[in-house]
Amino acid sequence: MLRKLSLAIAVSCASNGVVWAADVPMTVKTDLVSVYQEAVDNNADLAAARADYGARREVVPQARAGLLPNLSAGAEMLNTRTKLDEPSMTSNRSGNAWSATLAQPVFRADRWFQLQAAEAVNEQAALELSATEQNLILQTAQNYFAVLRAQDNLAATKAEESAFKRQLDQSNERFDVGLSDKTDVLQSQASYDTARANRIIAERQVQDAFEALVTLTNREYASIQGVVHTLPIQVPTPNDAKAWVETAGRQNLNLLATNYAVNAAEETLRQRKAGHAPTLDAVAKYQKGDNDSLGFTNPSQLGVRYSGDVEQTSIGLQLNIPIYSGGLTSSQVREAYQRLSQSEQQRESLRRQVVENTRNLHRAVNTDVEQVQARKQSIISNQSALEATEIGYQVGTRNIVDVLDAQRQLYTSVRDYNNSRYDYILDNLSLKQAAGTLSPQDLQDLGRYLKPDYNPDKDFLPPDLAAAAAKNFERRP
Repeated sequence: MLRKLSLAIAVSCASNGVVWAADVPMTVKTDLVSVYQEAVDNNADLAAARADYGARREVVPQARAGLLPNLSAGAEMLNTRTKLDEPSMTSNRSGNAWSATLAQPVFRADRWFQLQAAEAVNEQAALELSATEQNLILQTAQNYFAVLRAQDNLAATKAEESAFKRQLDQSNERFDVGLSDKTDVLQSQASYDTARANRIIAERQVQDAFEALVTLTNREYASIQGVVHTLPIQVPTPNDAKAWVETAGRQNLNLLATNYAVNAAEETLRQRKAGHAPTLDAVAKYQKGDNDSLGFTNPSQLGVRYSGDVEQTSIGLQLNIPIYSGGLTSSQVREAYQRLSQSEQQRESLRRQVVENTRNLHRAVNTDVEQVQARKQSIISNQSALEATEIGYQVGTRNIVDVLDAQRQLYTSVRDYNNSRYDYILDNLSLKQAAGTLSPQDLQDLGRYLKPDYNPDKDFLPPDLAAAAAKNFERRP
């Protein structure tokens, strides 16, 4: 009877429907994909990234404008007062004129390279936006499963508090009938008080986790769907770190963005070097106005100003050969060299980080697979150890400290098991992000293993653990 009672308190609540808090009415729980969609629609960081991309993509039309025709128009109104000493006379004349000028670059090497750099920057910005969108997938999963982790931790903590409360009640009963001394009561009371304090902290952590979801999506959530314990725990496919590293080298979005950053720096260097090259523009100009504005002199009467309206048209080529600009161009070339070196080193640094993260995450997922199984077995072993310790306490071979430690170890193993499950899920997603293959489909795949009526107080442990623990105990000598 003692053995069965211990199992009911410690583990079988997961399968027999015993809960540590009052049942609450069933409410509609939000699933993972819905939270992600809310994040896509409302996340402030993603909206800022989209605006940044919209601004950065304008560098292309701005750079292209330097190679396209430039048409300008102008007008002027003049009032001229002229005074002569010999003969002494003063005249006032006024005039109006307007003009239009069309300039078409013919040879502008610097502007051509500037356009190439702008196109590279545009591609870089697009990839960085895609990386931000991909990171939102992982961030959504992290925040979502942080809530589930906190809820399962709270459920385990409440179960632990209940177990210590029962142990305290038993110690008081044994003390009242003279079967134990006051020390057992005090030890039990201390353990119960600690468990109660831990439960208060766990409740706050659940609220904090929900608050992080609100920050991510700008939406309030009453409850979310939990992960069933039948979620497949499998090694990565392929289970080859080298293959994952090669995929990351080809598809990691941040790494691809740095390739375009290097391209932009190379084109900028060419642009600066082209500052030494001559430029050639075709220019057409049309002017019309009175002679006072245009200053036309009648060629048949030199020195005599023509007083009527004048119309002028000119077409030609304008060549500019830079000779010396105070060292400005040479300085800009040296700066561009350093910026190119900087971008190349940043790309190499990121490449090494991507390789390291990919290898580490590949090992982490493999470790998580083993951890989940080991942690699950640890619960069974600790449950059996607790039952044996309780029996030893009843017959006098163990003391109350042994019982309390065994209970503490049991619930530590429960929390470790749940943590290992969520670590496995998040490490899997992080590995895919490092390889550049993470997509919303991964969240949809996880959504198939969510339980709409998930109740942490009932479902924080697999329903088969109680039976497995009992069977394991029967085999013990």
